[in-house]
Amino acid sequence: MLDQIIHSLLETDMYKFSMGQAIYHQFSDYKTTWTFKCRNKDVHFTTEMVEEIKRQIQLYCGLRFTEEELAYLNQIKWIKGSYVDFLRLWQPRYEDFVITTDAECGLSIETFGTWLNTSMYEIATLAIVNEVYFRMAYDYEKLLESFKERLEEKCKKIADGTFALGNYSEFGIRRRLSAEAQELAIQKLVEAEQGEDFDGLSHFVGTSNVYLAKKFHLTPVGTMAHEWIMCVGQGNHKHNPAYSNWYALDAWVKEYGVLNGTALTDAITTDCFLRDFQLTYSTLFSGVRHDSADPYEWGKKMIAHYKKLGIDPKTKTLLFSDSLDFERAHKLNAYFKDQARVAFGIGTYIANDTEVPALNIVMKTTLCNGMDVAKISDDAGKGVCKNPQYVKYLQRCIDWRMQNDR
Repeated sequence: MLDQIIHSLLETDMYKFSMGQAIYHQFSDYKTTWTFKCRNKDVHFTTEMVEEIKRQIQLYCGLRFTEEELAYLNQIKWIKGSYVDFLRLWQPRYEDFVITTDAECGLSIETFGTWLNTSMYEIATLAIVNEVYFRMAYDYEKLLESFKERLEEKCKKIADGTFALGNYSEFGIRRRLSAEAQELAIQKLVEAEQGEDFDGLSHFVGTSNVYLAKKFHLTPVGTMAHEWIMCVGQGNHKHNPAYSNWYALDAWVKEYGVLNGTALTDAITTDCFLRDFQLTYSTLFSGVRHDSADPYEWGKKMIAHYKKLGIDPKTKTLLFSDSLDFERAHKLNAYFKDQARVAFGIGTYIANDTEVPALNIVMKTTLCNGMDVAKISDDAGKGVCKNPQYVKYLQRCIDWRMQNDR
């Protein structure tokens, strides 16, 4: 039996609050189903692991926001008092979870309920699954030692300028080795910039983990995820799903105006996204986030798009967040830094870099208001959908639009 893993409801990605507020104000009646998937073919969860995961999720469901935590959220520029009041009353419901061993990997998790609730469960669930697995499947202390050794080398190369990343953030909570490891990584990266030999070519600006952002006085980072575009765009049967991005961007601007504006491009392919990301949205949103396919081609495509609209790309941020390490980020920064503002969200490489490969696990929306939803990423194989026929339908809609809607 392990110690409690999640200790605060702030221990989630910032974009859960970004989306949560907009869900609360505009889509509070939406209902969603979320499905866990382990993409590693050689990973198996034992019955003991599954029981511990259930226990940890029950402990998580016993948490509430404290007044101190709510005060912290309330001082964030774009968070509104009505949403803070909702969070004061909010609590996770264990009854929304169905957890069994009925899956090829030995672990099946689904959540059912309002989008307001189920959206908030994703990150805590994945963090719990990761930590239970690595503590019970391996010699955790040995893994932690290899993690510390690699972290020390990373920090040294950040301090001495081997890697010049510009602005970067930590995005690793969902695939972290443990809460202990993630906190240690953030502490060491903060300290790396305080040493006398730090050359200033990288700047650690924040973390998506709101709890640790609060603790270390960093910026909590995150705007929207694929679920936002999938549910807003596909959760209403009157919508043509090929226009999902338009519906999602429109609802976001209604909530935030020019604030909190980094748009995710690849929910139904970046090319389709650009059909809707025209002058108004390209002006209002401060930047765009890359999460699949070749980052160089994507960056060049976004810069060309801004230029075509008469927008100076140097006023916009290209946020890269797909499977990054410091070397990849260093090279991307060198390539794009004189063409646009560049930033990086780096997850597993910071929060779970050990001698053992990290888990490739996700928890994605599979139904919204009783209807299938899906993403068609710029990378094949990144989607999760229960109904292959719906994926084919969505692809046909996208193809028709790309060929006929000019």
